[in-house]
Formats: sequence, C-alpha cells, structure tokens
Amino acid sequence: MKYLPIDKELFTYNRNNFFLRLKPRSLAIFHSNDEFPRSGDQSFIFKQNADFFYLTGIDQEQSILLLFPDCPNPLYREVLFLRQTSELIAIWEGHKYTKEEAQAASGIKTIFWLDNFDNILHSIIHYAENIYINTNENDRYVPGVEYRDLRMFKQLKERYPLHNYLRAATIMRDLRVVKSDIEVELTKKACSITRDAFVRVLKFVKPGVAEYEIEAEIIHEFLRQRATGHAYNPIIASGSNANVLHYIDNNQVCKDGDVILFDFGAEYANYNADMSRSIPVNGRFTPRQKAVYNAVLNVMREATKLLQAGTIWNEYHDEVGKIMTSELIGLGLLDKTDVKNQDPTAPLYKKYFMHGTSHHLGIDVHDFASRYKPFEAGNILTCEPGIYIQQEGLGIRIENNILITDGGNIDLMADIPVEADHIEDIMNS
Repeated sequence: MKYLPIDKELFTYNRNNFFLRLKPRSLAIFHSNDEFPRSGDQSFIFKQNADFFYLTGIDQEQSILLLFPDCPNPLYREVLFLRQTSELIAIWEGHKYTKEEAQAASGIKTIFWLDNFDNILHSIIHYAENIYINTNENDRYVPGVEYRDLRMFKQLKERYPLHNYLRAATIMRDLRVVKSDIEVELTKKACSITRDAFVRVLKFVKPGVAEYEIEAEIIHEFLRQRATGHAYNPIIASGSNANVLHYIDNNQVCKDGDVILFDFGAEYANYNADMSRSIPVNGRFTPRQKAVYNAVLNVMREATKLLQAGTIWNEYHDEVGKIMTSELIGLGLLDKTDVKNQDPTAPLYKKYFMHGTSHHLGIDVHDFASRYKPFEAGNILTCEPGIYIQQEGLGIRIENNILITDGGNIDLMADIPVEADHIEDIMNS
C-alpha cells in the first residue's frame, strides 16, 4: 500500500458497532475480494472488499474475518485468517502481512493462517444459532459474476444447513454511511490530493493538448502524494465529448474555444474523492460558456444548502430540479409556459440535466447507503449538477463533496478553485 498507516482504533470502533447490532449467539463471516484475471497469466490490481476493509483495515487478498462475540471460547470471538507467505511468494509477489503486522493494522489479537479456517470454524459454529453472511446489496450493483462471499455461502449452507442465515448488509448499510472522524480525515486527504491535481491541470491545459496528456498529469500528482490512484475511471471530456456522461476514452485533442469537463478524484487509503470541474481550453470562457457555468454553480450552491440532517432523498432531488428549471429558463433553454404545462412525471429540465444531483461517498465512490433513510450527521455526499447542451457542443458539471454535521454542512472541497474568474486567473498566471 502506498498510503500511510491508519489508526487501528478506526477498525476496532467499526467492529464494536457491528457487534452491537448482532442478534445473540451470532457468528459473522467476511471475505476479502477475489483476484480477477486480466490476461492469460496476469490479474487485475487487487481492490479490497469495502466491508472487509471497513472492519479490519487489512488490504490483502485471500483473507477471512470471523466474528463471534458470544463464542464460549474467548480466543475465537474475533479471528483474522491470512494467506501464509513463503520464500517463493516473497520473491514473486513481495511482502505479505505477518501476524504481528496484521494485529497492528486491525486491532485483532487472534490471527491464524488461512489453512486453519475450516477446522476452527467447525469447532465453534455449532455454538451459534445465526450466521451473518456478507453480500453486495448496493442497489447500483448488478451481479454478473458470482463473488467469493456467495460461493463460500453455498458451501457453508451445504455443510451446516440447519443454522439461521442472515444478511450482514442490512447492518453495514446503516454503519458505513455515518463517517467517523478518522474516515472524514482520510476523505479530506483524498480531496486535498485531488485539489493539487486540478491546480496542476489548470496550469498545464492549452489548445492542442490531448485529453490523455491531461490524464497523465492527474495520475502523476496522485501517485506523488501516496494515493492508490484514481477513485474511478477519470473523465477528461473536451467539447462535445462532455455530453457523454461516462466518457472515458480521453483520446481527443482539446481545441481552442472548447470547454473541458473533468470528473476525477483520488483514492487514498481506500477512501475516495469525487470532483467535477469545467474549464476553457484557451483560459477564457466565452460569455455564453460563462453564463452556463455560473448557472450550474448557482444550482450547486443552492443544492448544497439543502444537504442537511433530516433531508429526504427524493424531496431533495425534486427541489434541485426546481432550481435547475429556473436556471434553464434564464439561459433560454426552457420556456416558462412549457414548464407550467409539463408532465410532472417527466420534467423538462431532464433534457439538459439527466442525472442525479448527489450520491453518498466513502470507501465506495457510490457508497453503500439507503435511498429511503433521511440524511444524517456524518454522511458525506457529492453535489454535482450539470447542464448539457448537445446542439452547442457544451457540457458543464461542477461537483464538490459535502459533509453533513449537527451544525450544518461542510464543503470538503471549499479550497478547490470553482469560480469562473478564479479558474481563468490561474490558467493565465
């Protein structure tokens, strides 16, 4: 891992909160993510299962967490199983956790090698009534490949069919959405690295530069500051490319007079930033580009005010839609009479702003959370309105990351240039 060590108290705190929500005589099992093949003899870079990392701080493949707070044998109430290293593994793959290092990272005292898992589980599972299984229940996820937790669950159910199997995800959904102080600081670090990459880009962009050259500047700054890399595939969309919401080709030349829409963020210690900005290739917005830019900025600022504890998801997005409609009328893109007569189930603003305004942010970029639970203190959400005008070859999106607190909200990206004039000043300095 490139990032600096994280205080193990975070993971001890997370496990204790998980314990409090378990039914009596319950055992829970969490697996690390699979290693996915990239080619005939290579795997993709390993990415840890978010729930497993949340509870352990262990960033390594082939690992299992077993939690059984009511276990009659205290030794097995928290157990971490790791892949045992060897001289061969050390030569070909590098260093793996020692037991002592895993204890220091996770706060878990009982560490065994992976080949002890079946025997230890069998020796204690009959003293449990309930077994919590971890599954991916993020409603943005559509499974196409059976993942490790599901495969292991099938084996477990065959061996121990009479236990009561429960979903760990219902607990994790409530826990992960509320960020602790340490999690907030890790997110701030990801935002800080993202800021520096953006400022670097502002000083680099000029007519004739390629989108992929800009991408190279971004990843240079990320890695230089110990980020793992991109939180997600970066979008560097110049001109009409900005009207493709998930444009990631990043292979075109940026032309004089166009605007570039950026959507990128750093991943640091598995926590993510998610930023969008739009800048003029030549360092100066045209009057029309600036008008659209300022309209989006106004929507973002008004929407940010609505991100408060107690706000309801659907009501929030409805209110943002009204704000956006007003701005689109001001830009001459919508007609007041047409808006008055519109079908409320298909509002006209969706022609120019077709995606949601916010999503939860955390270990997952689109973090695990309920769409039906009011926002609460400790939530971190994006705020990312946009206006996309295909006939003008123009797309503008502005996005910051907002922490909700009991005293209001805090913009974690408040120090990232966002005013049109400020962006122009930096580009022309």
